Amino acid sequence: MKKLLSIVILSTTLVGCLQKEIVDDVNLETGSAYDYIGGKIRGTALIPFYLSDKTVENKTFSASSNLSRDFLRDIQRQSSDPLVTGSLKVVLFGERLAKEKGILDLIDSFQRDPSIGARLYLAVTEGEAKSVFKGKYGERGNAIYLSNLIRHNMKSKDVPRTDLQRFMVDFNQKGKSPYLPRIKKLDKENVEISGLSFFRYGHVVDTIPADKMFYFKLLVDKYSQGTLKVDIGKEAAAIESIKSNYKLRLISRKPLIVQINIQVKAILNEYSGVKITQGKIKKIEKKLEDDIEVECEKLTKRFQSKKTDPVGFGHFIKSKTRGFNFSKWETDYKDLKVNVQADVSITESGVID
Repeated sequence: MKKLLSIVILSTTLVGCLQKEIVDDVNLETGSAYDYIGGKIRGTALIPFYLSDKTVENKTFSASSNLSRDFLRDIQRQSSDPLVTGSLKVVLFGERLAKEKGILDLIDSFQRDPSIGARLYLAVTEGEAKSVFKGKYGERGNAIYLSNLIRHNMKSKDVPRTDLQRFMVDFNQKGKSPYLPRIKKLDKENVEISGLSFFRYGHVVDTIPADKMFYFKLLVDKYSQGTLKVDIGKEAAAIESIKSNYKLRLISRKPLIVQINIQVKAILNEYSGVKITQGKIKKIEKKLEDDIEVECEKLTKRFQSKKTDPVGFGHFIKSKTRGFNFSKWETDYKDLKVNVQADVSITESGVID
């Protein structure tokens, strides 16, 4: 009996030590945006307010500082209720901040916060990040809309998978460069993923447009779904349900040659010509193979010229080479020859003539 009484007293004491956070009595930060303005970093917190008519008002609080931890303290002074970060879904970095100041200090503060999940989505914006929050996208709040936009495009479109955890793994892994999706605000009710930004030492050093994302994803990720338009002269074909895989092979060390084998399986869903035949299907497969090989090799040369390695050639060659010297790799990388071989197979045809 005494033992039971002691347990009850101890449990009551421990519960009393916990900080109570009732959802109705706190402001849940669902999105953060960071910009470089006037020599300081401006942080913006996005808070959804749920109105009686079941709509969501997107309210923002902003503060400027040189330390990321100061933002939350300064913004707390603007909020009528305590501000908590446990519901953070997306973080946006303004274009100027990502290029000039870099984002590593900010990302480090996120990964050190135990209330923030490792699957947090990150993105770079065209122009100021705060302006992206100053819109109204969907009915569930801007942060949920933006996180769903990124998730959807990673799952079934051309954006390769990345988040807070993957970004930090790529950054800390020698021979691999991180990347993030790039978001553009079209108007007050619409945004789009306009490309991918690539980082070197935490700074954006290159960006590819949306029409190149398909080829980059083939180099670093697997398609489980996807769509693509292929032009064959004056005719066009719609390729859907794309599934892909890739494999790197070290062909030679002197000179350094890496071969990337890319396999693509897809369904031909639509064809603008009069009639589809097996011969025309073969032509579409060959055209897509040629496009993949040319565009992927162009991308690898571009990365070499920008001194970024988002494909992870350095990490791959290290895994195949005893006594690999990373300081020498900086020089060797620019001379690396990359061959891409694509194998495209159209497994079905559900063509509408």
